[in-house]
Amino acid sequence: MKVKDVMHKGAICVEPRTSLADIAKRMRDDDIGALAVREDGHLVGIVTDRDIACRAFTRAEDVSRLTAQDVMTSNVVCCGADDDIEAAVTVMESKKIRRLPVTDGHKTMVGMLSLGDISHKVKRDLSGDVLRAVSAHHG
Repeated sequence: MKVKDVMHKGAICVEPRTSLADIAKRMRDDDIGALAVREDGHLVGIVTDRDIACRAFTRAEDVSRLTAQDVMTSNVVCCGADDDIEAAVTVMESKKIRRLPVTDGHKTMVGMLSLGDISHKVKRDLSGDVLRAVSAHHG
């Protein structure tokens, strides 16, 4: 099975200068926990709901002035749509990440692979393995 068979196709992206308020509203309205950050059509980062809670509110700055680039994770780990799902799961397990952006050969977003996607579309033993690995620090 390939990543493209499991991923959520199409990903919502924001620009680096998008305000955190706009990002949080988009997350709420679309019921998602992460937004890709794109500049000139290429993936440059990712902002998660946890980034907003932990990075934005622990800074000494006015949160209303912060943007995606202030709290995003750069050097995002990605996978390709034609990668085997087992390889993507291995990456998620080893990096302990819950969401894996899916890009084409030019770092253009084509989708997002999440634990939820895996749990709904992949064999139960593989989805259980990735869930245990990603949340191992809670055990």
